[in-house]
Amino acid sequence: MTQHLVLGLGVTGVAVLRGLVGRGEGALAVDDRPTSDGRTIAAELGVELVEAPDRAALQALVHRSDAVLPSPGVPDHHPIFGLAAAAGVPVLSEFDLAARWDDRPIVAITGTDGKTTVTELTRSMLEASGRAAVAVGNTEVPLVAAIDDPSTEVFVVEASSFRLLHSERFAPAVGTWLNVAPDHLDSHATFDAYVAAKARIWVDQSPQQVAIGNADDRVVASHLAEAPARHVTFGLHATADNHLDGDRLVLADGSELVARQELARAFPHDLANSLAAAASALAGGATVEGARRALLAFRGLPHRLTLVGEAGGVEWYDDSKATTPHATVAAVRSFGSVVLIAGGRNKGLDLTALTAAVDHVRAVVAIGEAAADVAAAFDGRVPLRPATTMGAAVAEAAALAQPGDVVLLSPACASFDWYRSYAERGDDFTREVEALLGAGAPAHQGPR
Repeated sequence: MTQHLVLGLGVTGVAVLRGLVGRGEGALAVDDRPTSDGRTIAAELGVELVEAPDRAALQALVHRSDAVLPSPGVPDHHPIFGLAAAAGVPVLSEFDLAARWDDRPIVAITGTDGKTTVTELTRSMLEASGRAAVAVGNTEVPLVAAIDDPSTEVFVVEASSFRLLHSERFAPAVGTWLNVAPDHLDSHATFDAYVAAKARIWVDQSPQQVAIGNADDRVVASHLAEAPARHVTFGLHATADNHLDGDRLVLADGSELVARQELARAFPHDLANSLAAAASALAGGATVEGARRALLAFRGLPHRLTLVGEAGGVEWYDDSKATTPHATVAAVRSFGSVVLIAGGRNKGLDLTALTAAVDHVRAVVAIGEAAADVAAAFDGRVPLRPATTMGAAVAEAAALAQPGDVVLLSPACASFDWYRSYAERGDDFTREVEALLGAGAPAHQGPR
């Protein structure tokens, strides 16, 4: 019996264990920071759980195994990778197991920003076209668990860099790469390693499959040129197959998908996401009419440039999902004048990149562990105030904002210094804004 070493008992690790045990394949679990839930699940499945082994013990476990399956997010510097390489033991991902056990088509989406939105929009376009599709992968439902449902026709997979990097082979019917910018450099060894992980979405495809890339992203476009599958592009310029023509979103065959004014949201990144999703869904079997209906009905996902309040000529937006400078710069450039609330737990990224949008920034409120780095990035360029709670950040932003401004929570950092998730952070921001505006506080409280 093949023995699999599963490292980490998060959502994906548990799904992998259940899949292995349910199919009668051997498994043992290793967790560096075990929880009571993890212990309970391992016991229920009858799987040996080794807790926080030292290097020698981990090496022995690797030598006992035929394959290693690290959970997404296990950093490149974890000793498991060097030990597996030295022992000649392959490293696999949940994608490898899913491909072993199921052959239904996959539409995979990767990118630094916009993955979840494009994944959900692609799924809804397929559903509106009469195809049973589910959004899986880097979501609440790993692919290896989703394949247990026989009614699904197409899996729309949000493919993180971690899953791609640790896949021995991944060949989706459709692979879409949205964009790339520095991210997760606290886990990946270098930016080049991160880019190489993203590029894995196309490497194993065949000429009969489809590779979809962003023509406006230089790095993505250069990798697309090397992809073995059929190439399709999207972008905001006419050089892309699926592009923006004036106020019309136009498909590769020249037909109009929708007009900009018909969309509930039409920030530049919304238009790019819409084009990417349409290209992905159509390549995956959607109809143009289904794609159009889904797009017209789409209202966006929470915590992504979500308007949460307006008073005194100032609008308040929750963009808590923006956990990289790349995402924050795109959000800031969507508005004319912004009071930016930024900071949190830095993921090893250069926060001076935020100043690429400084001409749109009136002032900055710096929060969280990275407050000093945010302050250093903007030092002397715009008014800046620190805040040690979200309530204080909202109050400071209100004091700095003027009529016509947008107050934007777009942190450029992870949330785990103050919160358990970006959603919890966004919800707290929304509560504080509603409390401020509900109390009748003016949007501007300080000197102009």
